[in-house]
Amino acid sequence: MSLSDADRELVVAELGREPTRAEAALFENLWSEHCAYRSSWPLLGAFDSEGDQVVVGPGDDAAVVSIPSDADDDTYVTLGIESHNHPSYVDPFDGAATGVGGIVRDTLSMGAYPIALADSLYFGDFDREHSRYLFEGVVEGISHYGNCIGVPTVTGSTVFHDDYEGNPLVNVACVGLIDDPDRLVTAEAQEPGNKLVLVGNSTGRDGLGGASFASEDLAEDAETEDRPAVQVGDPYTEKLLIEANEQLIDERLLESARDLGAAGLGGAASEMVEKGGLGANIELTNVHEREPNMNAMEYLLAESQERMCYEVRPENVERVHEIADRYDLGSSVIGEVTDGNFVCTFDGEVVVDAPAEFLGDGAPYNDLPAEEPVEQERDLPEDVDLAEAFEAVVGSPNTASKEWVYRQYDHEVQVRTAMAPGDDAALMAIREAETGLAFSSGADPNWTDAAPYEGARAVALENATNVAAKGARPHAAVDCLNGGNPEKPDVYGGFKGIVDGLAEMCSTLDVPVVGGNVSLYNDSVSGPIPPTPTLALVGVKDGYEAPPTSLEGEGELLLVGARSLEGDAEARLGGSEYLAQFGGTDRFPESLADPDAFVDTLVDVANEETTLATHDVSHGGLAVTLAEMVTAEAGASVDLDAPTKGSPEALLFGEQAGRVVIETTDPRGVREAFDSVTPVYELGDADDSGTLDVALDDADLSYDAAEIADLRDVIERELD
Repeated sequence: MSLSDADRELVVAELGREPTRAEAALFENLWSEHCAYRSSWPLLGAFDSEGDQVVVGPGDDAAVVSIPSDADDDTYVTLGIESHNHPSYVDPFDGAATGVGGIVRDTLSMGAYPIALADSLYFGDFDREHSRYLFEGVVEGISHYGNCIGVPTVTGSTVFHDDYEGNPLVNVACVGLIDDPDRLVTAEAQEPGNKLVLVGNSTGRDGLGGASFASEDLAEDAETEDRPAVQVGDPYTEKLLIEANEQLIDERLLESARDLGAAGLGGAASEMVEKGGLGANIELTNVHEREPNMNAMEYLLAESQERMCYEVRPENVERVHEIADRYDLGSSVIGEVTDGNFVCTFDGEVVVDAPAEFLGDGAPYNDLPAEEPVEQERDLPEDVDLAEAFEAVVGSPNTASKEWVYRQYDHEVQVRTAMAPGDDAALMAIREAETGLAFSSGADPNWTDAAPYEGARAVALENATNVAAKGARPHAAVDCLNGGNPEKPDVYGGFKGIVDGLAEMCSTLDVPVVGGNVSLYNDSVSGPIPPTPTLALVGVKDGYEAPPTSLEGEGELLLVGARSLEGDAEARLGGSEYLAQFGGTDRFPESLADPDAFVDTLVDVANEETTLATHDVSHGGLAVTLAEMVTAEAGASVDLDAPTKGSPEALLFGEQAGRVVIETTDPRGVREAFDSVTPVYELGDADDSGTLDVALDDADLSYDAAEIADLRDVIERELD
């Protein structure tokens, strides 16, 4: 670990001297891209993070929003998301597991109890052995950690794309619950003289330099050379920490809190006091450790897991120790809050003495050149048989069933999951407020690779459609913005595109983006990843019931949200799984003219008793949507010979976001509801046949539920 020459000059100018070895290492980590957002911060002002529901916005460990409640007191939920990309390449099990642990502790530090997780995972081509090795290890790590701590993983996404081969992405989001506003805690230190108490696992040498490791391209030998930078998790200790934190909050013993993640103790403690405009005196040898002969830099920067830093009034310290002991957790008073510098001593010798504000905000931002992405032109594959295309797209690992993934997660623990994984969105029962909380998370690299700006807009609209299709009104979101090496103008141009596109659509939908994470330098010898804007979005509704994805077999089928097929808009295949399977290029589909009105109307229609089933149309297009709706008990007969300027392939496999298939017993009511918003097309009827029959361009496609299930079981079949 070493400071760049330019950064060292700034530090020397501020301190008036050369930094100590510990200071240089601390600055190098806190000023890394991972912690300081040096390349992305100039872009993030595009996001609108304000709203009446926003209690705590960006900048804390997690965001806090209020949700509608019939109770006398307000009910809050926390939202957080983080990436553990590089660690999951080096060690997929521990890298993914500690990503779960970290986002859960971010939730704890706000005084919230974690109630739901979402995993959005991105790997290289499924046919490659190394991609499968990473895929299986990551899923095992998430399931092991989440299941052990008793927090359900209820939604997410899994995507395969060639450009993740040398650098997979593991993005994990967490929702927490604060059922009493008085329980809210932040990471802002409150008062000089209060003690800083470290609670949780003992400190070792694992994870050293994790923040700086996450801020550079992955080298060819990363799997062996960077292994010491990956933390090792202990979910059983995390479960004890969850329950201890709950009791500490119950007894009102905490003034502020921060979990120990990137840059370890040095990062957590300096950020706490910096937020309060204060300082600290810390004696590093007071830290309870598990390894002998640790030096000052190791105490400061080790990213050992399952640790929290608390600000505690002197009179409450003894009670904090008692609670930690009860839960078999270590605890140590490591220092106190001051009104001076951030000062760390090691055996009485000063090893760090710097203004906390300079540590946190002193890094200069990068002014990087950005190349505008090139729009793709139409060059479609020729003479592809529709039946062959249907089977290839529906049977692709990207659009196939992800049951192999989510069946490894305990999604029912805590008994809140009203709608399980596999639907458009999960639905959690927030009984404290008599409110349903819908939860959707994901992105599509095919979209943002083809058109970063338009693709990111589609990602936002699709996640909003997912929750709206379950009758929930989009409420707030957090994002995880993943990109390659920002020093490459074409890569930075694509990253800027996804930031602007995501921000624009969220603003249009009136969904505040209340927090998030940025992960850059996702670049390897294989090249950069596609710009990947994972969005985790929650919606709210009365009650805990919602229309399912699967057909009831008793209503008419309508396609809602498509641009007018009779007008000037040509159906497009850009960014589609169809082109991923058969080659070729096309422009990305145009978006809806009024996405906000579409989402609002969809919420109302989804909550009608006459609405029997709803399913968004996105990845894989209408072909995949219809295939996923068919069951052994319910099928559909669909006629797609509607007038269109596009090809039959574009109609069946185009992936314009902001569309939904609705099964209803009141088609007239649905058409009237959307009359001034968007076109509504009659697709056909649901029935009890258990078969999907599609008529299109003189072709008749017919598949029963068993044949569709066989196509969609490709992941299960290949891995088991």
